[in-house]
Amino acid sequence: MRPSYLLPLAGLLLSSLIPGQLCKICEVSKENYSDLKPLLSTMVNSKYTRGIQAANILLSLKLVGIQNQSLEHQLTQWIQEDMERKGSNLTSGQLALIILAQKACKNTSEVFIRDVDLVKTLEEKFRAEIGNMEIHNGNPLTNYYQLSLDVLALCLFSGNYAVTEIVDHFAPDNKNYYLGGHFSVDTGAMAVLALTCVQRSIMSGKIEADEKDLNKINHYRESLVNKTLSEEKDGLFGNTYSTGEAMQALFVSSNYFENEQNCQKTLHTVLRNVSQGAFRMPIAAAQILPALMGKTYLDVNNHSACAHSPDFNISSDDPVSVTPTVSPSNITVNYYVQINETQPISVTVKNGSVFLDVMEAAQKKNRTLFCFTTVDSSWGPYVISVQGIQANNNDRTYWELLSNGKPLSQGAGSYVVKDGDNLGVRWAKY
Repeated sequence: MRPSYLLPLAGLLLSSLIPGQLCKICEVSKENYSDLKPLLSTMVNSKYTRGIQAANILLSLKLVGIQNQSLEHQLTQWIQEDMERKGSNLTSGQLALIILAQKACKNTSEVFIRDVDLVKTLEEKFRAEIGNMEIHNGNPLTNYYQLSLDVLALCLFSGNYAVTEIVDHFAPDNKNYYLGGHFSVDTGAMAVLALTCVQRSIMSGKIEADEKDLNKINHYRESLVNKTLSEEKDGLFGNTYSTGEAMQALFVSSNYFENEQNCQKTLHTVLRNVSQGAFRMPIAAAQILPALMGKTYLDVNNHSACAHSPDFNISSDDPVSVTPTVSPSNITVNYYVQINETQPISVTVKNGSVFLDVMEAAQKKNRTLFCFTTVDSSWGPYVISVQGIQANNNDRTYWELLSNGKPLSQGAGSYVVKDGDNLGVRWAKY
């Protein structure tokens, strides 16, 4: 870590504890661990876990103390294969997540990922993100969620970054926290975790910083937490899928869960969604599980052995929760592409189809109007172009998925459509 400016810490440390020490977590009681089995079954048994999803799952399992040597070996192998396949195209955030998963705890029996110094490589990718922001109106190569993952991994594992850069780029009014004019809760929450790590490093004397910069970081965390709390509805923050990371951020930066009623409301709503199958994607299950067991990504530690949770006796042989059989009948949905004008089409797909199936059906009918391309992401296929028009981070443009006029919180490969739905993709700016 490059020191920034000197901070006289003596007086400050006498009057202040490292952030997060006094915050209240909100976790599922051991008596109710059985409610979490659908999440574990999804993570352990999914046939579609590959690449970066494997890193999410490995990190989640380590954090909550689920040990299965053969599963860890398989997940590590998938991660290694994905790294070799993508090579230099691996994004900074994907690499940061791999580092967190690999280094989450010390385990001599684990097969470690075969590569050069990953932290050094992440430093280079982080510098590229900052460099792109400097020449493209503050826009990173990826997004602020990934940028926050970068800072978190570099902070936890003594990578090089400048505190002044954090102060310059992570202000809570930064446009990169917003998507379509709305505050992105998971992005804000990941930034809170990263900023908390930086703050702890400063206050513990691990790194040096100017007192003015530390005060700004404190302010950023408080502001982002308030924005997160303002998005609360029925115990969820933002939506079902951003709640896990929001909970982690609140654990280390807020007294929100000191109110037991707040805690129970969140747990009740999340567990209800678990029972209804909302977390059937491995990545969704992996992101919510640590928070439900009172863990955060700041608990990642490569100096101690993996914790073990004796209350979870689950293995890769545990049965997957049964999904109701889908009727083979067909359904009809409306689909459109909206750029300057709206181009609609009606298509027929099998009952139980996802958004991507609708896009493919429309493309078969009219390739000129409805052709599209996707790339793999941790949340499944991500639409990057329609009619040859490519999403561009530098221009802050993307293809927004809509169902009945409302933006989707699920991806094209996971949102199950219903008969009569009015679905669309819209060329938009964030």
